[in-house]
Formats: sequence, structure tokens, C-alpha cells
Amino acid sequence: MKINIYLFLLYLLTIIAISNNVVNGQSNNIKHETYNPKTVEQFYRGGHTNNWAVLVCTSRFWFNYRHIANVLGFYRTVKRLGIPDSQIILMLADDMACNPRNSYAGSIFNNENHRLNLYGDNIEVDYRGYEVNVESFIRVLTGRHEPEVSRSKRLLTDEKSNILIFLTGHGGDEFLKFQDNEEISSYDLADAFKQMWEKKRYHEILFMVDTCQANTLYKRFNSPNILAIGSSRYGENSYSHHSDPELGVAVIDRFTYYTLEFFENVDPHNVTLHQLFNTYSPQKLQSHSEYRDDLFSRPLDKVPVTDFFGSVMRADITPSHEKKKQIITTEDDNISKYQKKSPNRVISLKNNEKSVSIKDKNSFQSKSPFENIPFIISLIGFFVLFSLLSWSSDYSKKILLNPDLIQFGKKK
Repeated sequence: MKINIYLFLLYLLTIIAISNNVVNGQSNNIKHETYNPKTVEQFYRGGHTNNWAVLVCTSRFWFNYRHIANVLGFYRTVKRLGIPDSQIILMLADDMACNPRNSYAGSIFNNENHRLNLYGDNIEVDYRGYEVNVESFIRVLTGRHEPEVSRSKRLLTDEKSNILIFLTGHGGDEFLKFQDNEEISSYDLADAFKQMWEKKRYHEILFMVDTCQANTLYKRFNSPNILAIGSSRYGENSYSHHSDPELGVAVIDRFTYYTLEFFENVDPHNVTLHQLFNTYSPQKLQSHSEYRDDLFSRPLDKVPVTDFFGSVMRADITPSHEKKKQIITTEDDNISKYQKKSPNRVISLKNNEKSVSIKDKNSFQSKSPFENIPFIISLIGFFVLFSLLSWSSDYSKKILLNPDLIQFGKKK
């Protein structure tokens, strides 16, 4: 029996050694190359794949009617451009539509002609009344919710999400008031965005603020890929555009009015953020709107407004092997030459997102040892021989099962 075990172990070790030599021999012929493409889109669909919006009115009381109208104006615009309610977080600190002073019950207008009801039947408010506070806003951004919070109240973004964040209310030097009860500071916002970046909750953020001294709110930002713009400098007020005599209050702020007017008068699919920002003149706003783009990675004249205000229909698609091969060949002559010389190649694409590995069909990594026909034949032959030697004759059984009877080829 010992001879059986020794024969089996010897044969098994031989097979393992042969298999290792085959794998090592093939892997030695594999050449690795690191290639940095000029444009990432040539190899995979880069950038962001979805857009979200967080729209917040922080003011209460009837005389702040215009702040509700500001947010609802943005809400109507982003929905019209394709962002669904499932990807919009709408926070209204007060319900002006049901206010006893509202002579147009159930309606909110941002123009004195009363042609456009911003409230309507299709509005979905996610946070209302006292739910709109600093804590809930920070939880929305960072995703730190209690388990019972419904899915519709969560910002379910990822590393490929672009987020439009619009805030309006009463503010001051590096703070914004929530319902005249508490404040959020520029440090709080900077910390929330830092957490979002570390948790991969966004790709890019457009931060817009319409309030007094709005430009001071983004001074402390230090996270990548954030573009910020405010309606007024330090020490300046943000003014309303016009009032409604029937309602007796201002119905919209200047910064919001000219933003919405821009989208009403242009084809949003053919304009950029640079064109939008250039419409904010001090003569129109009666204040100085400024933006901060040092944290943003793209030139503004190359960023369509629909990258934040509209829907995005991009998808991550893994092309077929032949398609990858064709793209590489047509993009770079050097890679094409290398491809002809080295069919067994692995090309790693290094970029600011996920790396992509392209492997040939005949790569050794896709083969198992059992796909090697000589290996299978040899293994079958061994078991056949082993069975014949072990069980075919009484003599073989006696010899194999009683090795102590053998001495120099003779029985004792």
C-alpha cells in the first residue's frame, strides 16, 4: 500500500511542477504597459452619470414670501430640464400656499402677473416646517440619517453624481439663518462637503446662494470639484426684484430672477455656466455676484448648464473585446505597433477614476489547467495504469499490498 501512495504522490508532484512551468512560461511572455490616454472618454464613459438637486428655503413668516418663490422657481426649472422628483430634495421652512394672508390660496407666484403658479399639483416637498433645520440639512448632505428616514428624504448620490445646491434666506458674514432660530456657518458647510468627498458622495457640486453677503459662505471650502457662486459680496445686501401689490410682499429676489430669466430665453443644451455667470451684472443685481472656481477642475466655458440643471443620460458601458481593440488601434499608432508585436498584453489605464484592464482572449489568466488536453490525457492514463497494477492480477495485489514479501525481487 505504501508503494501505491508513493507512486500517487510522485505523479501529483510531477503534474504540479509541469503546470507551474507552463504558467510561468506563459506569464514571462506577457508584457505590461501603462498608458495614459489623452481623453478618458475614448476608453470608457467618464464624468458623471446622474444629476441631483438640493433646494433649500430657510425662512419663515409671510414677509419672506420671496424666498419660497426663489426655491420653487429653481425647482420648476430643474424639473423642466429633466431632473426627476426622485433626485430632488426640496426643503421649505414655511407653507406660504396655505398662509391665511395669501389671497391666492394654494398658489405661489414669482411674478405680479400671476400667470405661473409655482406650487401646483406636482410639487413634492421632502422637508417642511420645523423639519428644515441645520441638523437635517447636514444629514441630507452627509447621508447620516436615522434608520426610519424614508428613501425619498435621502440624497442617494455616489462618486458619479453632480449636485446642484441652492440656498436662499437671510444671511450675514459667513452664516445663513434657519428660521430665525439657528445658523449654519461657512465652516459647517466646508466640513459637510469634506465628508461628502471622503465618502464618495459626489463628482462635482455647484453651490449657489441668494442671500445677503452670500459670497462669504463659500470662503472656507477646501474640497475638490466644487464651484460656488453667491449673489452679494461681504457687506452687501441681496435685493428683491419687484413686489406684488395684491399680496403686499416682494415675490422674487434679483439674483434668482435673472437666473430663471436666462433659462427661459436660451436653449439650455447649447449654453455654458460661463455664459450664465456673465449675466449677473452689478447694474441688474445692485450687488456684486462673484464665483469661486479654484477648486473646480474644468473651465467654465466647457461646462454645459445641463451638467447641473438638467438630466444626464450617460451610462458606464463596457465595450466588447474587439471594440476595445479597435479603439486602441485607431487612437495611438504606437499602441497599434505594440499590439502587433505583443498579442499577449495587459494594458492598465491610469486616470482619476477606476482603472480599466484590457486582456486578450488567449491570455493565460482565462485558462484553467484542466483546459490543457495533454494534462487530461496524462491524468486519465495514470489512473488507468494505476487501476491495472492494483487490481488486474493476484500477483500484483500480493506484491503491492504486501511489500514486506519482496526482497531483491524474490519472495522470502
